[in-house]
Parts: sequence; structure tokens; C-alpha cells
Amino acid sequence: MSHHTYKHIELTGSSEKDIEDAIQNALTKAAESLHGMRWFEVMDTRGHIEHGRVSHWQVTIKVGFTLD
Repeated sequence: MSHHTYKHIELTGSSEKDIEDAIQNALTKAAESLHGMRWFEVMDTRGHIEHGRVSHWQVTIKVGFTLD
């Protein structure tokens, strides 16, 4: 049985499209400098409103990754 130790960090991604895109943007950027990402948990979701409509999403996620 293998044992893993995880470190976790919080990231905030943004998107004008939707929540899923905001999450993916955060993960894509983090993948440029982190490796071993295994899971994420949505911590907070916010939006910016213009003219009565959502114009921008911000999603804060906790990301867990394995340590070497």
C-alpha cells in the first residue's frame, strides 16, 4: 500500500465565461510551475455584475498535490 503526503494551496481563477472556465484557468496556470496536482475543492465563488448581468467569475479553490 502506498502512502501519500499532500500539500495544499489556495488559488483564485477568473473567467468571463463561467465557473468551470475560472477553475480551469487557475489549474492551467498553476500547472506551469507545480506538478503532482491531484484534487481540488471549491472554497468560494464570486462574480462581478455589470448592467444587471454576471460579467466576470472568480472562483477560489484549494488544490492538493503530492510531495516528492
